Amino acid sequence: MKLLIFGSTGSIGRLLIKQALEQGHTVTAFTRDATKVDIKHNNLQVAQGDVMDPASVERAIQGHEAVLCSLGAGRKGTVRSEGTRNIISAMEKVGVRRFICQSTLGAGDSRGNLNVFWKYIMFGLLLRPMYADHVRQENYVRQSRLDWTIVRPGAFTDGERTGKYRHGFPSTDKTTKLKISRADVADFMLKQLIDDTYLHKTPGLSY
Repeated sequence: MKLLIFGSTGSIGRLLIKQALEQGHTVTAFTRDATKVDIKHNNLQVAQGDVMDPASVERAIQGHEAVLCSLGAGRKGTVRSEGTRNIISAMEKVGVRRFICQSTLGAGDSRGNLNVFWKYIMFGLLLRPMYADHVRQENYVRQSRLDWTIVRPGAFTDGERTGKYRHGFPSTDKTTKLKISRADVADFMLKQLIDDTYLHKTPGLSY
């Protein structure tokens, strides 16, 4: 498929590019700084632009079959949610429908999956702005007319891609480890391109 990746220079985005190319996809990496895309491949091109600029987002989306989003905004800011809103608007305008968006375990009804530490210390205090940004991001995706899937991974680790993880567990499940390797997050996101099981759904992802 012809894929466009937002957040392409982040820790998840780099792995999305790598794994997508390994699977034979044609990939466009959207980034503000083309020099930060350090992967070289015949099936990889770079679209330089700012996700906060609707015009550059719309130009990049044209000609693609699916869009993957792993935008980050640090612990503060609204780049994640506002950028996602620009992506959605452009996709609806251009006519690209498949959208796979990485959020976080704990957003929406998955809050029930969290333990006390993550619920009240991390997301309640330390990462509160980031959590709120993810909530806004998910709301924009849910309200869209796209064929969306919101992926909600647990805390990231630097482990290898295993392909062995839990996904789609109920919001009442408190038995997961609340962590997942970045490589396995990318693995699961790319699998959604050929699987409609989670179309218009918000699967959690964890070991």
